[in-house]
Amino acid sequence: MEHYTISDLAKEFGVTTRTIRFYEEKGLVCPQRQGQRRLYTAADRVRIKLILRGKRIGLSLDESAELIDLYDPAHNNLEQLHSLLQTVADRRDRLQQQLEDVTAMLSSLDEVERLCRDALEANSEALATQRTQQ
Repeated sequence: MEHYTISDLAKEFGVTTRTIRFYEEKGLVCPQRQGQRRLYTAADRVRIKLILRGKRIGLSLDESAELIDLYDPAHNNLEQLHSLLQTVADRRDRLQQQLEDVTAMLSSLDEVERLCRDALEANSEALATQRTQQ
C-alpha cells in the first residue's frame, strides 16, 4: 500500500502542511500515525485533490465533503453525480446573479461619475464666466 507524508502532499498540491492538518482536524482525511509522522493513503490523497478541486469552483469544505462521501462505485456513483450536477447548477446560478449585481453596480458607478464630472465642468464654466465679468 502506497503512503504519502504530509510534506509530499503539500508539495504535490501546492498547499501548506497546515492546510492538510486542518483537513485532518475537520475529519476530511484520516492519516495513519507512525510515531509523530502522518502517513496518508492513496484515498486520502484523492480526497485532498477533490477538496482542492471543489475549492477552486467555490464549494465549501462541507459541500466538498458531502459530495466525496457520496462516492459509491457499486452504483456507478449516480447519487454523487446527480448531487454534483445540482451543486454546480446552484453555484452557477449564484455566480450569475453576482455577475448581474456587479454589472448593475458598475453601471451605477459610471452614472455617478458622469454626473460628478458634469457638475465639475459646469462649476468650472460658471467660475470662468464670473471671472470674465469682473
